[in-house]
Amino acid sequence: MAKRRALIRKLTLKDAMFFFGPLIAFYAVFYLFSTGFLIYASLHRMSISLRNPRPVGLDNFRLLLTDPNFITALQNNIIFALIAIAAGLTIGFFIAVTLSAGIRAKSLLYAVFLLPTLMPLALIASVFRVLLESRFGGVNEALRAMGLDALAMNWLIDPTLAFGVVCMLFIYMIGLPVMYYTANLATINTSVLEAAVLDGARTRRLMREILFPLMKGTHRTIVLSTMLMSFRAFDIVFFSTQGGPAGTTEIAGTYVYRYSTTGTNIGYGSAAALVVMVVALIFATLQLLWTRGRS
Repeated sequence: MAKRRALIRKLTLKDAMFFFGPLIAFYAVFYLFSTGFLIYASLHRMSISLRNPRPVGLDNFRLLLTDPNFITALQNNIIFALIAIAAGLTIGFFIAVTLSAGIRAKSLLYAVFLLPTLMPLALIASVFRVLLESRFGGVNEALRAMGLDALAMNWLIDPTLAFGVVCMLFIYMIGLPVMYYTANLATINTSVLEAAVLDGARTRRLMREILFPLMKGTHRTIVLSTMLMSFRAFDIVFFSTQGGPAGTTEIAGTYVYRYSTTGTNIGYGSAAALVVMVVALIFATLQLLWTRGRS
């Protein structure tokens, strides 16, 4: 250990740049340049060809922040994030504890919950879209076959039902919280639980008053990762409802995509992307500050 510390002290700035220089260059090209282009484009009106940009100052931002559809998209982002966080902290926690208790078919159940997280989101959303199609979707066909025609719904056409479908998709992506909790449970000192059991604590009390408080660090990780994931959940919404019907399930990602691919004003789409990025950074910063304050 002493030799390792002495070796670390001998590392110079030149050595550090040798190892981290390529990574810094990668970020400079792909992140700093992209952010700079977004800022430049958001202050101009330009077509998708990027030719003859016309400076418009902050007009794109004024139009954006007065567009009720964009405000709805941001609100949906936050709502979906809160639903996913609530599901992760409750259902995900319960599943992880149950699986860690050593029930039968433990490996199979782990695969069932973790597989959706490992699969492409676009594939999962597309499967849900096919299953919930109103005329020939698997869900409605199964209901009709059982004589439950009254329960066959326009799942992706009715605004309320479509919103509920997207919420279920976010809840379905619960594998990551389960993985985080499972990893944390493996490090918990079992003597604490054994003492509680000897004192007569039941399962519900063990989970609520002992296990759940012991996982504060995991809770914070799940809240932060899920919040940021909701701002990158373009695949989930686009391949299931495409933000419809009538913008009911629109999120910031689909909103930016629609205005960036029309080709009429790339600057407006860039302004929307920049605002979304700033909002996501604000949420991430607040979460990190909260985590430091509670640690």
